[in-house]
Parts: sequence; structure tokens; C-alpha cells
Amino acid sequence: MAAAHAVAQGAALTAALFGAVGLSGWILGNGVLKSVVPGVAASMKPNTAVALLLLGLSVFMVARRPVTLRAIAVTRTAAVLGALVGGLVLVEYTTGAGPGIDEFLFKDDTAGVATGVPGRMAPDTAVALTLGGVASLCASTPRLPAWTSQIPGLAVLGLGLLRLYGFAYAVPELERFGHHTGMALHTALALVLLGLAAFVSRPEEGAAGLLLNAGTTGALGRRLFAATLMAPLLLGWGVLAGQDAGLYGTRLGSALLVCGHVVVFSVVIFAALVVGRRLEMAHARAQVQVRQNELLQAFMDHTPAVMFIKDLDGRFLAVNTRFEESTGLSREQVLGSRERDVLTPDMAHRARLADLDMLARGTPTQREESFDLPGGPRDFLTTLFPLNDPCGSPYAVAGVLADITERVAAQRETQWANRRFLALLESAPDATLITDGDGTIVMANAQVESLFGHASAAVVGAAIEDLVPGPRRPLHSALLRRYLQRADPKPAVLDRGLHGLHSDGSVFPVEVSVSTFQAEQDTLVFLTVRDITERRQAEAERAERYEQQRRIANTLQHSLMAEPPRLPHLPSAHRYLASVQHPGLGGDWFDIIPLDRNHTGIVIGDVMGRGLDAAAVMGQLRAAAHALARTGIPPCQVMTGLDAFVSDLADQLVTCCYLVIDHDAPEVTLCSAGHLPVVAVAPRGSAHLLRAPISVPLGVNDSCGVALPFQETTHRLPLGSTLALFTDGLVERPGTDIDAQIDVLARTLEIALKGAPTDPQILDEATARLIGTLIPDPATHDDDVTLLLIAVPEPEEAAAGPTARNSGPRARLIAARRAR
Repeated sequence: MAAAHAVAQGAALTAALFGAVGLSGWILGNGVLKSVVPGVAASMKPNTAVALLLLGLSVFMVARRPVTLRAIAVTRTAAVLGALVGGLVLVEYTTGAGPGIDEFLFKDDTAGVATGVPGRMAPDTAVALTLGGVASLCASTPRLPAWTSQIPGLAVLGLGLLRLYGFAYAVPELERFGHHTGMALHTALALVLLGLAAFVSRPEEGAAGLLLNAGTTGALGRRLFAATLMAPLLLGWGVLAGQDAGLYGTRLGSALLVCGHVVVFSVVIFAALVVGRRLEMAHARAQVQVRQNELLQAFMDHTPAVMFIKDLDGRFLAVNTRFEESTGLSREQVLGSRERDVLTPDMAHRARLADLDMLARGTPTQREESFDLPGGPRDFLTTLFPLNDPCGSPYAVAGVLADITERVAAQRETQWANRRFLALLESAPDATLITDGDGTIVMANAQVESLFGHASAAVVGAAIEDLVPGPRRPLHSALLRRYLQRADPKPAVLDRGLHGLHSDGSVFPVEVSVSTFQAEQDTLVFLTVRDITERRQAEAERAERYEQQRRIANTLQHSLMAEPPRLPHLPSAHRYLASVQHPGLGGDWFDIIPLDRNHTGIVIGDVMGRGLDAAAVMGQLRAAAHALARTGIPPCQVMTGLDAFVSDLADQLVTCCYLVIDHDAPEVTLCSAGHLPVVAVAPRGSAHLLRAPISVPLGVNDSCGVALPFQETTHRLPLGSTLALFTDGLVERPGTDIDAQIDVLARTLEIALKGAPTDPQILDEATARLIGTLIPDPATHDDDVTLLLIAVPEPEEAAAGPTARNSGPRARLIAARRAR
């Protein structure tokens, strides 16, 4: 078929090329291109050249596959134009008048050579062009039968051959008709090619399909057709040769004889093709049936199930190799035999009854059976169905026996596993519910009745929400949905806010263990429910005892720390947070100690450790520090006295910072025993650290055996400054730099104290801001925190401070400074 398409395209293009050559002759005025033998033979008229060019291109596009809609439109347009040219010329010949298209393109100067109207094509050429246009139009319409294009194509081919025969036999009567213009030689060749292309443009259908099929009929037809074309031509040539020698009749008789042979041979060829095709199709059907039988037997032999076909009397017509293996008999022994000749009497009787039952029903049947075979007992799934003829009457019985021995054993094991699972489910001490992915209960054990008051069978099919109090159902449903939406839900235990509903309407707290199991395409949810009413009561009692202990601890902590005095001339604010591990108890403390009219002492400390022990040491140190400071001695001597006090305590380590504010200067004198630096904020908001000589914590001198002196330093303060004292719990975090945290504290103070830093309310807001910035989650903080902000007012503001009754300690402080 591909070769046929190629021949059709090549022939059509060649025909179009002949038309283009003839048209070029008229354009260039070249007589050779107009006529093969200028001045003797007829020339190709301009209209003929145009029509051949259009029809050649039209048939070429039809022969291409696949054909697009745009190509079909172009093809049909070209075919209509080509047919229209030929049709208008035929009108001129039949009516003697016409539209005058003969010299529409060029003026014909060859009228002296060929008779007829100048520029008008031969009548046989006009007929051939009209038929060629019809053939191309029909070929481009797939809905039309193939013969509608093939018959006009053969007619065009015949007209072209007729002109070639006239040239070959030198018969003028075949070159022109009467006094009309004759057909040009290359026009005849173009018509032969055009007719051939139109005939084979649809090689799968019609007469071309008979001639070009790949079977024996096609091969026979092609040979006969070739003989039909060649034999008469050669025969006529031989006859004419004899006649030229004076041995035979006229040339005309010979030419007509050859044409008659061609017609007869063509009819004979197509008749033979029809008969041969029928024989070939019958042979092909027989081969297909044989092949189908072979495929059916191969299919049966490769099927693992036992298969057989029997006639209505029980004779075996076909069996597969699995049947032979199961019975131990060869195929030759089985085919043609009845059931009783092949099977045991019991099996044969059962098989015959099954066949009769299926035939009586008229529909396929299926059942499970067990047979004692030579290899041992086996279980089979037997399927019987009738084979019906075209009238619907059964003519045979087919059977398929699938060996399901392993599957039956697996089913028995599954049933045993199910019984063991149910026994395990019932033996569970807690109520166990199994639901599908939508929350519908599919299984429940007996303990459900004792917990919820419903029988286990009564809750199957109900929603799990039915066992939950109404107001709490949305929460339970949301929890279950979120659990199932996890990519890989792990077993989990939920006991917060979950409650069950008893059949009497009572509500009780529950603990639910939830897990999932993927069963084929379904997700099962296992819920183990336990009543935790007693646990909740015990937890409530423990919580109450804990709260009571916490209140006692808070009372003890506040009593040990005591509330520092509120000095009108020294605004302050403070915060204390205890560790979450030992609520209310810790070793942090601070104190504000009025010394005299212009001096105030500030102390802050941190006892290492937490809990009651640290709080007890803190209380002693606070009292000692307060007593030493009231004597008016310098800060370094206060630290020396506190160090001696801590050394008398076993295994204690304390950081402490003591400073004295001179309101007249104003300046601050401080001494630090391993404590964090004091942060000072100027009135305009710039913060800096008050550096002090490095000293060891209290209690270290006694442990190392060498007394390291405590040193103090004095810093001047800008008028209206604010001091920040704090313990390490505020700035110390695992994985963070303590210096960076102190920088954060300083920057936060700069922002918080802009405006009126000496206002107690501003100070209190600043302490809250610092705590919120440095300790974002106080509920998880595991260290004590102490923060103290002191505002140093202008000297005139401090004038309203303590009276001269505190001049004794001030005199002692001045005397001590002079002694130094």
C-alpha cells in the first residue's frame, strides 16, 4: 500500500510537470515545449496545460496521507477548475458557441498545422480533463465509494492510451477525430499518468484494492493486468508489421482489434480477481479458525487451572495439560471418552449431575468441591458454563477447576486467628472499641458494658461520639480527626479533658489509648478506654496539697526576704521570680538600707542552690548584711564581714554586691563579691556598666586557705541616673552568651527609661518590660530571678530625706573614710 501511494503521487506530479512544460512553451514561445514534433504533431493548448497542472496537483494531494481539511479544500478547488476547463470546451463542441476561452491566455498561431478552432483543445482531451476532475473530486471524498474515482481514472487512462496507440501504429484516426484538433503526444502521456494516479489514490478499496492486495488474488490480478496492457500492444504491432509487408488488412482494423483485446482482457482480469478474492478469503477464514483453535489450546495448556470441554453426552472434546496431570491420563486417552471412563465412579456421577444442573439453569454455575486425586485430596473452585451456537442452543459444556487448596487452608487459619483475636479482645481488662476511619464502631468487647452501661452488641454500628457527653463531642471528634490526619500516626495515650457518658446519664473522666491499623483499603482505629475517676481525685488532692505547700513557701520566702523600705527620696521598683522547680523558695535577696540623711546602702545577693536550704542561708545573710551596713562601715568591710559569716556555714557559695549612694555628690561606692555588674542609665538614656575590682564570691577565701581582700570603687553619677541590680537568673541561659544578655538588658533600659526615670510608675513598668524581654516564658524558667531599679534624684529632691537623727552612722562612715 505504501508503494501504491508513492506511485500515485509520482504519477500525479509527473502529469502536473507535463502541464507546466506545455504552459512554459506558450510563455516562452518555444515550439518544442508546445509539441514534441513542432510543425507536424499537434501542440498542447494553453488551457490543456493549465488543466493538467491543476489536476496533477489535485490528485497528488489526494494521494498523500493523512489529508488535512485545508489540503482537501485546495484539492477540490483545483479539481473543479480543471474539470471546468474541460467542460467549457465540451460545451463549445456540442453547441457550436461558447464563452470563448480558447485564446483567453495566448493567441494560437499553430492553426495552420492542426485543423479546428485556434487555441481549442481536442474533444477527447476535453472529455479526459472533465473525467479527471470528477475522479479527483470523488477520491477526496471518503464517504463516496472508491469506484466513483477509479472508473473515471481508468477512462482518462484509456483516452490517453488511445492517443498513444494511434501514434505507435501511425493511425491518424486515433490522433484526431474528424476535422477537430488532435491531442498532443505529451498530453496523452500526462493523461495516462493522471488516470493511473487517480486509480491507485485509494489502493485499499474498490478495484484498486483487488489489484493491489497482498494475497494471491492481488498477485494474479497484477500479472493479468500487465499482460492485458502489453499483450495487445505487441500483438497489434506484429499485425501492423505484417500488413505493412502486404500480408494483412488495413491499419484501422488492426488498431480496433487491439483495443477490443484490451477491453476483453480487462473484464476477464477483474472477473478473475473477484473469484480469486473469494477463494482467498475463504482460505484465510479457515486459517484463522485453525489458528484460533491452536491459540485456545495453548491458552488452556498454560492455564494453571484444570480445563475441559465436553459435549452434551459427556464426551471430552478438549482438555489441558493440567487435566492430564491431575488425572494421570494422556490427552489421547481422554479425548472422545466419557466421564465414567476417565474419572472414579463417585467423581463421574457428581460431574454428570453438575453438568445437567447447569444445563437446566442455562447460566454458569460455581461451587467449591473436594476431590480425592492420585496425588492426594485437593480443594477446587469449579466453574461450569455452556457453549452456545449462533441460535443460542448449547452444544457443549466447558469447565474450569481452580485449585484452592492453599486458599482454603489460609481461610481456616484466618478463622482460627480471628477466634484467637476475639478471645484476646474479650480478655482485655479495659473497654476496647474498634472503629473505622469515620468513627463508626465495628467491634467492642464485654468490658464496654461495665464501663458505659451498654451491651457490646448494642454499640456496634453506632458512632463513637454517642459514648461522649453532648457538649464535649466536638472536642473528642476534633482530637480523633487530627490524630488520623497525621502522616504516620503513632500509638498515643490521651487523658486531658476526655469524658465518657454512662447509660444512666452520668459523666466520668476517661483515659484513651489510641492506635491505628491498616486493613487492606480501610483504616481501623483501636480505642482502649479506662475510667480514671479515682486518679483524678488523687490528682486533685495532690494539687491541693501542692498549692498549700506553695503558699507556705511563699509566706516563708517573703518573711525571710522582707519588704524593703520605700524611701521618698529614692524611688525604686523590683521584681522577684522563684524557680519553677522549687516554687516560692530561693537564695536571691536584696535590701535598701537608709544610712543617714545623704547616704543609702543597697545590697543584692545570690546564694548558690535552690529550695529551702538556699532560702534559710539567704535569710541569715540578709539579716547580717543589714546589721553590718547599719554600722556605717565602708562596702569593702561589709563584704569582709559577710565573707567571714559565710565561711562559718558548710559548703556555701554566695555572690553579693553592696553599694552606698552619696546623694550630695552624687556618687556611688560599690564592692562586688563575684556578682554581676551594676548597670547605670544616664538621664538621657545612655546605659553603661559600673565596673568594680574583681573579687571572689563569699565563702571562697576559707575554702582556698588564702584571704583575698575585697576592694571597692567609686563612680560619679550624672544627675537623675538610674541603677539596675540583678542576679544571674535574669541573664543566664543555656547556649547563650551572658554578656550579650546584659547588652540586651542595657538596651531595653535605655528605651524604657526615656522620659521620667525617677517616677516610680515608670520604674515599675521598666522592670516588667525587662522581665518580659529576657524571660519570655516564666512558666518554664528554672532559676531564681531578682531585679532592682534605683533612681538617684536631683540633690534638691533628696533634701526632703532622713533627718539628723541618722547622723551617727554618717559620722562613723566619714571617720572610717578619713582613717583610710
